[in-house]
Amino acid sequence: MTDYDKKLIEDIVFEISRKSKIKDKSYSIPVGISNRHIHLTKDDLETLFGKGYELTVKSKVNQPGQYAANETVCISGPKGSFPNVRILGPVRKYTQVEISRTDAFTLGIKAPARNSTDTEDSGSVTVIGPKGMLILQNKVIVALRHVHMTQDDLNRYGVKNGDYVDMETENGDKSLIFKNVLVRSDGKSALELHIDTDEANAAEMRNGTFVRIYGMSR
Repeated sequence: MTDYDKKLIEDIVFEISRKSKIKDKSYSIPVGISNRHIHLTKDDLETLFGKGYELTVKSKVNQPGQYAANETVCISGPKGSFPNVRILGPVRKYTQVEISRTDAFTLGIKAPARNSTDTEDSGSVTVIGPKGMLILQNKVIVALRHVHMTQDDLNRYGVKNGDYVDMETENGDKSLIFKNVLVRSDGKSALELHIDTDEANAAEMRNGTFVRIYGMSR
């Protein structure tokens, strides 16, 4: 048996193994597409909107306790800017801007693909509000795709918090597999795959379409 044959057998065995670990292989996980947005601390919100300012709710999002605020800001980089960037509430313990790779090109900044709150050595932008301005150093990321689950969801699919899975879109002209999707479960999340607009456009997906777990990532 050649080394090529051994490697082929190993790959086949791994592929069967990673699929067999998933209990529910149905297209049952809804997709939530994240447009560019910003999370703000209370102090940073007050810098931009004034002392004592509080966010107001425009619309609820699927994740419990979270919402899209009526309030927006302008974010600006060396090459371009985006007006009307939505603030996601409520206020957080951290300030963070989440954009797509295409957005980063437009702004003229380097924003690494990271999990939420991992902003060390990340991108920098200027944020402009109606009452003030912030220079955000190392606060801009391209959020890595991830899937939120409850404990019941973890049991249903046979995965655990912190696992990485591969997820497959439903059949279509641009169906694909998203690899290395982080499983996140904090006891408060609603079942939903989060991807950015670049990823959604690549697969021609809309909010509310469904995906399935194809297998465990390597």
